[in-house]
Amino acid sequence: MLKFAVPLSALAGIFVGALNPAARAADYPTRPIQLIVGFSAGGGVDLAARMLGEWLSQRLGQKVVIENRTGTGGNLAAQAVINSPPDGHTLLFAAPSNVIAGSLYKKLSFDFLRDTVPIAGVMRLANLMTVPNSLPVRSVRDFIDYANANRGKVSMASTGHGTSVHLSGELFKAMTKIEMVHVPYRGAASAYPDLMAGNVHVIFGNLTGAIGFVKAGQLRALGVTSLKRWGGLEDIPTIAETVPGYEADVWYGIVAPRGTPPEIASVLSKAINSALADPQLAARFVSAGGVPMPMSSAEFGQWMADEHTKWRKVVEFAGISLD
Repeated sequence: MLKFAVPLSALAGIFVGALNPAARAADYPTRPIQLIVGFSAGGGVDLAARMLGEWLSQRLGQKVVIENRTGTGGNLAAQAVINSPPDGHTLLFAAPSNVIAGSLYKKLSFDFLRDTVPIAGVMRLANLMTVPNSLPVRSVRDFIDYANANRGKVSMASTGHGTSVHLSGELFKAMTKIEMVHVPYRGAASAYPDLMAGNVHVIFGNLTGAIGFVKAGQLRALGVTSLKRWGGLEDIPTIAETVPGYEADVWYGIVAPRGTPPEIASVLSKAINSALADPQLAARFVSAGGVPMPMSSAEFGQWMADEHTKWRKVVEFAGISLD
């Protein structure tokens, strides 16, 4: 006769709890949540993640810890999340570079859209074309003329290969037929000091990270990458006003590893969308240059799929490929 070290009634309770989605969701989260950001601290992506993480920490009963894992345009961060246990305690603060990677890199060990679960959109914003104050240009047209007069001498900083910052510049190159040498950095925090010093000539940086330098008079803004002028910054023209058809919007969102239980994904999605509906957090996003992007899990999943298609065309148009 078999002997059980644990009473059968207790085992039954364990099995029922494991199989009961409501019980599993009610217990979540059981420890701090790790929100991984694929770019360095101090940049626009990091700033938005910390704003959201602070709000969620106060509402979920567990601290949301931001961890910056830089490298290969956000791929190292994505890989870390994809390889983590699918229990809702390790999440990725996703950006356009994550859906771009599959078109750009030849040897990825994962498929981002297949290997993640969309949770919710967070923020939408534009990139901002900025130059050092020392560069003798004051408009997008001036910059194009300057680049044509200094062919092979103009450099373009980015926050890494395959980021929206990089591809916004590549799209600009392709549409204007100018030459710019790409200089990738591991994040905005290291790129902007070099830009201010005049060591590089331009960056198409995330608005959240760039606008502070512009308002402080440390950099000069030439144009926003959105199709229409950005709310609150109507004095800055769009690049499309000089280069018809140019558009490169940016977004952030949250994804979890494939296999994350739907009931946990639902808890997270509802919490994030509640955060975006909070007027105080929304105002902080706006002050940082962005706007909330509330979406259901399904809507965010479709958004990322559409973005993958859009940026794949840009990668092919620009002829970019990385190992």
